[in-house]
Amino acid sequence: MRIVTGDDIRSVCSWPFAVEALRAGHLMKPAELRDSLVENAGRKMLVRTAWIAGLASGVKAVTIYPDNPGATPPRPSVQGQVLLFDEAAGHVVAVLEGVDLTAWKTAGDSALGSSCLSRPDIRTMLMVGAGSMARPLIDAHRAVRPSLDHVMIWNRSRPRAEELAAALEACGVTAEVVADLDAAVSRADLISSATMSTEPLIRGEALKPGTHVDLVGAYTPAMREADDATLRRGRLFVDSFATTVGHIGEVMIPMASGAITRADIQGDLHDLVQGRAGRKSAEEITVFKNGGGAHLDVMMAHAVYLALEGR
Repeated sequence: MRIVTGDDIRSVCSWPFAVEALRAGHLMKPAELRDSLVENAGRKMLVRTAWIAGLASGVKAVTIYPDNPGATPPRPSVQGQVLLFDEAAGHVVAVLEGVDLTAWKTAGDSALGSSCLSRPDIRTMLMVGAGSMARPLIDAHRAVRPSLDHVMIWNRSRPRAEELAAALEACGVTAEVVADLDAAVSRADLISSATMSTEPLIRGEALKPGTHVDLVGAYTPAMREADDATLRRGRLFVDSFATTVGHIGEVMIPMASGAITRADIQGDLHDLVQGRAGRKSAEEITVFKNGGGAHLDVMMAHAVYLALEGR
């Protein structure tokens, strides 16, 4: 059994590596998934399992302690590991650092969606939210769409947005902090949102034709980042029906109100990667809901393990 640290993961991972690992995984049959969540006084333990026939199986177990960053010394709010099992024989082949792997698979998930849905000539990206996932999402999207040469950043707290913009500028990326979200939405070719919002931030009326919208942040039934008009104006896709429909507010809330129906979801990543669905014209708006799931962790863990073993 191999112990895989965050340094090990970074030593083999790149955004093209992550996207291709997820693309290859979605050429397989859909995974069998199970989730379990336990909560105590605001603290949570989440256990997710996935079995991808012919590839691998795995378990991701994480704790979510919201008060940890304010402790002395500060501690991560999310901590955990991924167990990777040999699919044929059933033994554990690796234990991987879960937080580091999660960043690669989450942003890689969105970038894979963009590679299937966004226009190949896009130039301007809007990042909504400047938290821990903002930089990975920007880097991942730019890896699959190298034409992106200008990044706008909107955040409720301007200093965090300015810090992110400065880091991007230091790496040669043209970055701009914006205060008017609607105005920024109307300028963007690609919008990626990763916030903790429970009220829609992105208004569909402000979207211009041809925009691709990547929704990452809303991961509970009460959370939402885009309004009904966004989902009505755009053609809606999800990374996985199993982890979004009936689980995430971005889809559940508008379905409950009748704003959209299950039939309005045009496909998932299996459909997109295998060519059964996709963008139909340069003018249409596409919306991709990144819901995550242990199957993505297993795809990434398996690719990382093979890369490390092959060195």
